[in-house]
Amino acid sequence: MLNVEEIKNGLVIDHIRAGSGWKVFQWLGLHTGKYSCALIVNAASNKSGKKDIIKIDNIINIDYSVLGFIDPNITVNVIQNSKIVRKINMSLPEKIEGVIRCKNPRCITITERYVKQEFRLVDRAKAEYQCMYCDAKYTGGADAFELETTES
Repeated sequence: MLNVEEIKNGLVIDHIRAGSGWKVFQWLGLHTGKYSCALIVNAASNKSGKKDIIKIDNIINIDYSVLGFIDPNITVNVIQNSKIVRKINMSLPEKIEGVIRCKNPRCITITERYVKQEFRLVDRAKAEYQCMYCDAKYTGGADAFELETTES
């Protein structure tokens, strides 16, 4: 049995699709944080069989649209005084900025570095996004994209 200390004031990112936890961990920059955090991989889940969990012993700012893009089933529990005070459910965001790169080599976001990468959701059922500039479409959520890290 794995034993991870209780979070007194912090966040628990739960119901991450098994195998995607490291992507979330990196995106949030937790590997460079100055506070305790734990990445639990392949934890048992009644709902999905296996899941990843991240426990952060600190309240940090999170771009929830990125978490929803990576996995719309993620939940974030805000912990204060060892109790859950807020539960936030993710969903696919309508628009994402500066998270993924357009795969079209002729897109203005590739040729002009000052233009921010922007995508809009065009089909929720297929998790399909479209570049705001060249209309290139991408399907498959975060697995189909090359996520940029916050260090870029």
